[in-house]
Amino acid sequence: MRYDVKLQIEYEYQGTSDHARNLLHLLPAEIPDRQRISASLLTVDPIPSERRDLFDFYGNLMTFIAFHEPIDKISLTLAARAERLLQSPGLELSPPLAQMPAEISAHNAIGGTAPHHFLGPSPRVSPDPDISAFARKVAASNMPVLEAVRSLGKALHEEMSFDPEATEVDTPASEAFAARHGVCQDFSHIMIAGLRALGIPAGYVSGFLRTIPPEGETRLEGADAMHAWVRAWCGAQLGWVEFDPTNNISAGMDHITVAVGRDYGDVAPVKGVIRTAGEQDTHHSVDVIPLTAA
Repeated sequence: MRYDVKLQIEYEYQGTSDHARNLLHLLPAEIPDRQRISASLLTVDPIPSERRDLFDFYGNLMTFIAFHEPIDKISLTLAARAERLLQSPGLELSPPLAQMPAEISAHNAIGGTAPHHFLGPSPRVSPDPDISAFARKVAASNMPVLEAVRSLGKALHEEMSFDPEATEVDTPASEAFAARHGVCQDFSHIMIAGLRALGIPAGYVSGFLRTIPPEGETRLEGADAMHAWVRAWCGAQLGWVEFDPTNNISAGMDHITVAVGRDYGDVAPVKGVIRTAGEQDTHHSVDVIPLTAA
């Protein structure tokens, strides 16, 4: 399935800034056998004084920009063409939960995709006793890891309500879980905390969702902005598997990946520093439109 992806992010500052530096995770990822990018263009207005494209530790393409002249707004525009490749179902072989420590220990790579980096606490996902208890009620020690991942995602989908007004970008996962409300970022952080409590390495995926659903299907939650879901390491044979707890589905043909990390902080679409005064306004729009086959 091929898509045209369009993203617009605008920042307007009440006070003129004379210094700004940002890291952007906005360009869709090229993923062998899963996702192909035939074209992508990220436009920054005004043109920054410095701009560099580079890869982070996890293999994500990120863009560094810096402004050394006074500005009172920044506009980021992405236009890309992405293709999601159909995956062979294969054999869903994953070890029982009780065998995961041995599976992880036997994995001797330490690169950005190694499961070891996704097992302990990270800046935005800390251990929480309530989330841990919830996860342990869902999963038994003899349950296959893949089944545990899907079961926890389904349980969170049933327990939580999607509410774009309930949380902010810095709301802790524990707070969102206690209120049982949140957005895709909250669903993902809570699921990551639960999986790690079970001993399953888990990370955060940022990306886009198809905006308009296929005929006769329900529109997925989170399609109006950048979306987030979860990746879990399900043993040496199966590797990384992605699940969208906000919609209770495996990430598939309607999900376009931008970046992966331990939590939102690693893959935030825009982060950095700016020296200014007063308030700021932000506007964000996303369109992911399927291309009709010729």
